[in-house]
Amino acid sequence: MLKNEILPGIHRVDGYGGAFLLRRDDGEEVEFITITTWSSWDAIERFAGEGHTGAVVPPTARALLARFDDRSEHFTAAWVP
Repeated sequence: MLKNEILPGIHRVDGYGGAFLLRRDDGEEVEFITITTWSSWDAIERFAGEGHTGAVVPPTARALLARFDDRSEHFTAAWVP
């Protein structure tokens, strides 16, 4: 779903820079963290809406997840290789 539906939609948002998907097996659960990169705060707002703090999790993805964070955390890159 991420490769076929979600990421192609994000690619259409002006200012999207790419994504990383991290996976961690944690006992009976598997945890995923998605890190997206953006050219500006305006680009984030184009994707996530004004205020850009709510997590963007489409209904089809919500149906597959046991739980997810309601809020997104944002960081400014301090160093990029």
